[in-house]
Amino acid sequence: MREFLLGLRLLLGSGRGNRVRFLLMVAGGTVGVCCLAMVLAIPGILAAQDARQAAREPGCESPVDGYCSSGDKAALELTRRDPYGARPMTRVFLARGTASMQPPPGLPELPKPGELYVSPRLHDALEREPGLSQLLPGTVRGQIGARGLSSPDELYAYIGVTRDELKDGWRISYFGKSYAPYPTVEPSALEIVRFTLAGVVLLPLAVFLSVCARLSAAARARRLAALRLLGLSSKGVQRVNAAETVAAALCGALLGLGAYWLVNQFVARVGLPGFKWYPSDGSLSATTLLLCLVGCPALAWFVGRAGARRAAANPLQVRRSAVAKRPTRWGLLPLVPGLGIVAGYCVAGATGHAPRDTKVSSILMPIAVALVGLGLVLALPLLSQVLARGIARSTRSVSLGLAMRRNEVEPGGALRVATGLVLLVFAASLVQGVLIELNQVTRYDSPVQAYSIGLDGVTQEHQRGFEKLPGIRGHAVTANSWGREADGLVPSMHVVIATCGQARNMVPEFGRCVEGRPVRLVNPREPDYEDHKPGDSFPFHLRNEKGDLRVLTVTVPAERVRFDAEPGLAPLDTGDVLLPPSYVPKGFRPEGSFLSLASSSDADTVRSVLDGIGGIDPTTEVTPIGINVDALRQVAIVKTLLAVGMVLGLVIGVAAYLVAAADRAVERRSQVTALALLGARPWTLRAVQVAQVVVPLAVGLVLAVGAGKAAESSYLVTGGGDIFWDGEGVPLLIACALGAVVVAALGSLPLVGRRIDPELIRRD
Repeated sequence: MREFLLGLRLLLGSGRGNRVRFLLMVAGGTVGVCCLAMVLAIPGILAAQDARQAAREPGCESPVDGYCSSGDKAALELTRRDPYGARPMTRVFLARGTASMQPPPGLPELPKPGELYVSPRLHDALEREPGLSQLLPGTVRGQIGARGLSSPDELYAYIGVTRDELKDGWRISYFGKSYAPYPTVEPSALEIVRFTLAGVVLLPLAVFLSVCARLSAAARARRLAALRLLGLSSKGVQRVNAAETVAAALCGALLGLGAYWLVNQFVARVGLPGFKWYPSDGSLSATTLLLCLVGCPALAWFVGRAGARRAAANPLQVRRSAVAKRPTRWGLLPLVPGLGIVAGYCVAGATGHAPRDTKVSSILMPIAVALVGLGLVLALPLLSQVLARGIARSTRSVSLGLAMRRNEVEPGGALRVATGLVLLVFAASLVQGVLIELNQVTRYDSPVQAYSIGLDGVTQEHQRGFEKLPGIRGHAVTANSWGREADGLVPSMHVVIATCGQARNMVPEFGRCVEGRPVRLVNPREPDYEDHKPGDSFPFHLRNEKGDLRVLTVTVPAERVRFDAEPGLAPLDTGDVLLPPSYVPKGFRPEGSFLSLASSSDADTVRSVLDGIGGIDPTTEVTPIGINVDALRQVAIVKTLLAVGMVLGLVIGVAAYLVAAADRAVERRSQVTALALLGARPWTLRAVQVAQVVVPLAVGLVLAVGAGKAAESSYLVTGGGDIFWDGEGVPLLIACALGAVVVAALGSLPLVGRRIDPELIRRD
């Protein structure tokens, strides 16, 4: 305890310079803890949103064959999820039953027929776009409370209808389940976020906090060496130094948590692009608070003890400013296995043997990234010293020679300045790889947007209304041939009931076709795996609205027509038979058939078509082919979180540079003054300072760009995508590296002042 009290007394009574250093350490700890709290709060925010989503999920007690045991007494529910731009809009149709039932969270009661409860964001959308009311029939009775919404910007509505209007609805008796059917971010995507944030934020953050704990390392070492010479024990010297760093870290942790609270309150209300949350969702858990309040001071404790080890072991060498020991080759130890794993994945991707075992890759890739990042930090002093020695021996420039000799003697001095920027460039490459993978998942390049509507339960009047909607360029009815279930797997045929002109409007390119004649469709992009041949016949069951049954026999034609479309994104497939509408009796259509519509793929047209379908029949389930609104929403959230991580990484990198540069300016004052008294010109001194920082930084950035691109490529290889190598991102990384060099060079210029103060070298 005596050593701790001595450390605190030295902290408060060692002059203005020491107090300024303490404030810098506190400021650095504040920024670091605030960034750490932001990263650790993200899983809690997502979990809170999923919990509210699970609490409103309908269910039933004692279900039998998918129906509640309460029978006709139970309420009816039908959920429809439609794309509203790139976001999902959920409509829940509810029909009251005779049994009492608690309303879903956020509602005072179940809506009556003709009543409507909407979320605040959907209420605003209704005022902006009156046409949206076609999807939301009824009068707005009120807005859904926060307890019933996963996020403030969610598009959600409860619509009251009669039981006759909801014959296909599910019987329910309560709201609330243990899981969310549509989580805010899927576990696999959340792993990507954690992996990226660990490399972008947490690794630079650990280095930044260590830099803050090592401020004024030389001056503090001399003072600690003096205490050791006065009789203080070796462990006591380490405790004195640790007391200062722990006090600064604890103050910084408290201020950082306060700063996080303010940031959370502000950002939660303003929101981020594609991602909003309630301020209460960002409340920190007990584990996070413990990690910030105990983990950061603990890190400062170990860093402080390690920083005082040399002063405690060799106080005379420290007081006499003896040459520090050269960095050992052990600093390369983390870099070698990290690059080995990364290189192995790159070779596997280049040779066409991309790994498919995602469990192993999910463990190895984070380990490799952490080893490479740590290796860049630890290997930089050794590489800087080797390079400085070689340049100093060969150069004839006075300024460059002085700079390289200083880096050779003290290779760790510039390390603190360069580390933050090196890790920032390395992290930028990782984020670029994640964005490439996300773009592969969500890419949609087809000029035609197709929609599929199940015709069972849809009247022919509604069908004709769907076909005549503004923006629809083509339509067709698709169906499979009839076969008994007892027959097992029997050959089947898929027909597309449409004219040649309608089919031509539904795909980008369609060959020559004679109207009124059945033809077989062939897409050269798809394999022809159909098991029927020309001349084979297949029966189709047809029914009209009265329920009358007819059987239509269709023979596979020999004539073929080629069309070109992206597989899976068009309503036509290889092997389909294009059947003219005249072959189907008037008023009849195949059982289990679907209506395929096609329009242009621009966002306004898609939105107009979906609104029009809802205006004809709001309960109709429509599937926009190729558009996964949940995936688009999750990708938008993941990109936002990655952007937040990059901003935090940028803040940490710049803060690490500013803190280290200011600290280095104070430590180098005596050396700069000595050179000035010996006759060195100001421009020479400035060139020396710039070269001391720029050369080791350039070495680190070259390694960061190379290792970052290798790590990015290996990440893409393990992701299972089609793109492994991305040359388009290299110019951006090089531009970032050059920008970091320019910033470091400009930041080094003020280290040389215009005044010469001989008092700075009086003791020497």
